[in-house]
Amino acid sequence: MHVSAANFNLSKLVGTPPPAGFDVKGFEKSTTDKAKVVAALKESFVHGKKAITGMNDADLEKSLDWFGGKNTQRGILLFIVRHASEHLGQSIAYARFAGITPPWTEDMQKKQPEKK
Repeated sequence: MHVSAANFNLSKLVGTPPPAGFDVKGFEKSTTDKAKVVAALKESFVHGKKAITGMNDADLEKSLDWFGGKNTQRGILLFIVRHASEHLGQSIAYARFAGITPPWTEDMQKKQPEKK
């Protein structure tokens, strides 16, 4: 839900407002239901893709205020990607520590011939 909140909320900085009714305050703790969490995450990435594809290339170098400094819209997009990637890495490490094989690894293992 944290990644979903960031995807919905940060896109407004590059000109795409969050979905109607979205309130970042409390969103992260709004549900623990797995199906709802997965749905929110998928929806937030669709929203992010819409934000990126809706931008003009010329807008990528527009400057804006960012945590007491300046950043470009391109920099904001890179931050959003880095943020999601950081949490993906944490999720992978946690899953492996807990003995869970990530789905893409499991799929790859199924396609490999059995070792003798």
